[in-house]
Amino acid sequence: MRGLQGKRVIVTGGGSGIGREVCKRFAEEGSEVAVFDINADGAAETVSQITAAGGKASAHVANIADRPAVDAAVAEFAKGGPIDVLVNNAGWDEIKPFLASDMDLWKKVIDINLYGPLNMHHAVLPLMVENGGGRVVNISSDAGRVGSSGEAVYSACKGGIIAFTKTMARELARKGIQLNAVAPGPTDTPLFAEIAQGEAGAKIAEGLKRAIPMKRLAVPTDYPGIICFLSSDDAGFITGQVISVSGGLSMHG
Repeated sequence: MRGLQGKRVIVTGGGSGIGREVCKRFAEEGSEVAVFDINADGAAETVSQITAAGGKASAHVANIADRPAVDAAVAEFAKGGPIDVLVNNAGWDEIKPFLASDMDLWKKVIDINLYGPLNMHHAVLPLMVENGGGRVVNISSDAGRVGSSGEAVYSACKGGIIAFTKTMARELARKGIQLNAVAPGPTDTPLFAEIAQGEAGAKIAEGLKRAIPMKRLAVPTDYPGIICFLSSDDAGFITGQVISVSGGLSMHG
């Protein structure tokens, strides 16, 4: 893709799953990648895989729900030069009917999936404005577009991220900053495996596979292409958009 060589990129949740594959793809495109993750070992493993393949990356341990930690990690990476791309990928959920949930669960879900990306935007966007431009790709979810049983608060957060992305795309278009969202469908990741445990979880997974026209769950490598495209010069006139990557489970016109 055009324009990713030498770009400096932050990917949150880069220590595993979708985030790791996104980090590796940016590195393959010639970008310098900052792997942000709360899991130090996971972040280090991603960096190790990138550097072993000849790419450039660094690990930054940060809980995105902790604003001082976010500010410190962003400042550390910014010492090396401008931040060109931000990918807000980190997320978490626990499937539970809303009426069976409690405020402790709500708070954790909101802190990670809504406040976390807000913290990252608030820390990085002023630097992009100062540098004269940048790209942001927010990983939302089809749960935020059509809802998802057992994920009410998560869906609310992801719907909020979509609305936030569109609003910031309008506010910052004249500053040379483009923001878009990618909405994954059900994906075979460590988090999904954690959620879909036991007999009930296996039934959910099989039900999803039957419902998806392409008859499989997504895998982490299904996403780096569209994320890197939205960050590249090839997407130079695209902003405020939401693109579902779900095997046809949801189709929006």
